[in-house]
Amino acid sequence: MTEHNEPNQPNILTPARAALVQLMRDLGPTVASRSAKHDSDASFPYDNWADFAAAGLLGICIPVEDGGLGGDFVGYALVAEELGRHCTATALTFNMHVATTLLTGEIADDMDLSESDLEMLHANRSLLRKGIIENHVIHSQPFSEGVSAGATSGYSTKAIPVEGGYRVSGRKIFASLSGAAGVHNVVCMVDGDDRLRLLGIPADGEGVRIEGEWDPLGMRATDSRNLVMEDVFVPSSNEWIPPGLFDQAAERWPYFYMTLSFAYLGLMGGVMEETSRYLIGDGGPSARRDHPIKQQGWAEMNLTYERARALCYQVLGEAGVDPSPAAIRRAWASMVTTMEGAAELASTALRVCGGRSLLRPSRLEQFYRDARCGATMLPWSVEVCLQRLGQAGLYPDSTESPA
Repeated sequence: MTEHNEPNQPNILTPARAALVQLMRDLGPTVASRSAKHDSDASFPYDNWADFAAAGLLGICIPVEDGGLGGDFVGYALVAEELGRHCTATALTFNMHVATTLLTGEIADDMDLSESDLEMLHANRSLLRKGIIENHVIHSQPFSEGVSAGATSGYSTKAIPVEGGYRVSGRKIFASLSGAAGVHNVVCMVDGDDRLRLLGIPADGEGVRIEGEWDPLGMRATDSRNLVMEDVFVPSSNEWIPPGLFDQAAERWPYFYMTLSFAYLGLMGGVMEETSRYLIGDGGPSARRDHPIKQQGWAEMNLTYERARALCYQVLGEAGVDPSPAAIRRAWASMVTTMEGAAELASTALRVCGGRSLLRPSRLEQFYRDARCGATMLPWSVEVCLQRLGQAGLYPDSTESPA
């Protein structure tokens, strides 16, 4: 069978990153075997998360000296791609957790902070990391509120400073891991202060509730119901980053917003493997791969996949603090190429593989439904990225907002 999951750029697949990918690859068949059941039931994959905890993957982007695996942004991207090949919905839930450790770790370390802010960051994130490593605390990161076209502005969740912390009230929609996370890390604002804050809402806190049903087209195992907070007390130790760091990171480390796409690139690899398996069959004289029309479809699929993969890996090779306007445009282009390409690829695969691929449980049928959900996911949805690409280069670079 054709292999589609090995990065081909030496600066991407270092030995350290390859070791992390192998950890996830070893779990892949087991994760894949559970995927159809979780999809059918729209149930959260607690069993997969238990395996991640046992393998140390909850701390993939926590430094080794703090008990983690020491992975960086690019290493996580490659691991998320690998996981996405086996169960894309699980990969999206994993992304919500790891995103918090990236924001409070590698990304925060690249920001300009005062001595007092550094002291706060180091103290609070040590508690976050300890909870993950020692107690396997699961973190979510619900941003979307549905109050604006994008999810990088217009936050209505409010935090009121009180003795020992904050009182938080607000509502987050599509809050992945809503019933599974131990801490919901929400972006909110204090009246009279335009700096964003990232506060860890205890899932068992008084005033926290999960509402609504979760019966979507795809990504059914993410448990992305609504998170409602009513005057919830959040201790100051749960303010994971100093006020304003999130704003600075959005401008200076915008690659943070593209982490969802790595799971979808993995989905594309899974679609390629399933289609290859179908076409080769038993390799006999009447193999489906001998049909010219199916060969044409397979060629189209290779073009779609390789375009998305090549652009994503180029962006990963550039990822870091303070990217140029041209590099930011490539990141937007990568998002569109992957999120739109995943749905296009899955649709072509159904045509190539025929009617039986539509019958559940079929991995291609599930991949197709999951792929259809990607284009709408904020903050860098396809619409948002296309809007920004439509203006990029036509106005002075200073008018472009990376976030």
